[in-house]
Amino acid sequence: MRKFVTIFTLLSLLTMLSMLVGQGDLLAAAQSSGSAGSSMMSGLEIFWNYTAFASVNPQYLIMIVVGLFFIYLAIKYNYEPLLLIPIGTGIIIGNIPMQEGFQIGIYEEGSVLNYLYFGVTQGIYPPLIFLGIGAMTDFSSLISNPKLMLLGAAAQIGVFGTFIGAMALGFEIHEAGAISIIGGADGPTAIFASAKLAPHLIGSIAIAAYSYMALVPVIQPPIMNLLISKKEKLIRMKPPRSVSKLEKILFPLIGLLLTLFISPSALPLLGMLFFGNLLKESGVTNRLAETARTSMIDIITILLGLTVGASTQAFRLAADPVTGEMVNQGFLTTSSIKIFVLGAISFAVATAGGLLFAKLMNVFLKRRTESTR
Repeated sequence: MRKFVTIFTLLSLLTMLSMLVGQGDLLAAAQSSGSAGSSMMSGLEIFWNYTAFASVNPQYLIMIVVGLFFIYLAIKYNYEPLLLIPIGTGIIIGNIPMQEGFQIGIYEEGSVLNYLYFGVTQGIYPPLIFLGIGAMTDFSSLISNPKLMLLGAAAQIGVFGTFIGAMALGFEIHEAGAISIIGGADGPTAIFASAKLAPHLIGSIAIAAYSYMALVPVIQPPIMNLLISKKEKLIRMKPPRSVSKLEKILFPLIGLLLTLFISPSALPLLGMLFFGNLLKESGVTNRLAETARTSMIDIITILLGLTVGASTQAFRLAADPVTGEMVNQGFLTTSSIKIFVLGAISFAVATAGGLLFAKLMNVFLKRRTESTR
């Protein structure tokens, strides 16, 4: 009996001891699982902080909607899709909040986008686009009828009007000069001028210029209907005379020499324009001309549109070029709104200036016709 009691007591003690040890293991397991859970929560919090959701704000979302709207216009209505789709995609990319220090953002030195944006800030892309434009342009109509240049010159009233308006709205003279180029309805020239005169406004100026260029089918018809009578709409221009190959070759050479002697600073743009046209008209550099007007200009258009769009961050603190103070140089500022308003007015004024001058030319041409009868 004693042996049985002794064995039972030992078994009971071992059972109790095992239970106590088991509870200790459970407590340790619970503590370790708790620390693992807290570690997991900490990891999730770190992961969340690295995502764009953690630092997004309504300003970024507004710009993303703008980018989607550009893409919608390009696909739905075919408004300059080669420009609006890269720009719209760039706007979306540029307004995804990114952690600094990972060399991702367009304004972060060493990032891929920053290297690509170098072509915009240093004025590299616009001359290459002008090279392609020159290689695809036929100046026969202008050569056969030089007075057409007067219509183009009259349309530049939009540039001067925009300059005066920008000065009146408080922009500094260099900023006003860059903004005024929007009135020329030429995106690459607007980017080139803003890169030289007001680099901090490149995004706003470029988006305004290309937006209104894409919306020309919307902006110009009402102005034309307002200023042009039904009788004038029935005017038919005489077909241009046949232009010889020699004239086509001499035109870019004479244009190059004449314009660069008058204004040497026009070399990057007009020099490349006439060079591209010479490649086309010489007849012996067809491969170079074909490359310039197809593959090269397509590549540059992609890079230009994407990086210009990505530069339109909704909010970005940077040093003011005049005062040196840290200010918001993002896209959603009063300056951008003023630039867009000035851009719309400049396109309207430029269109009206060209139309009114054409009406004036018709008066003199009509009198000349009547006097020769």
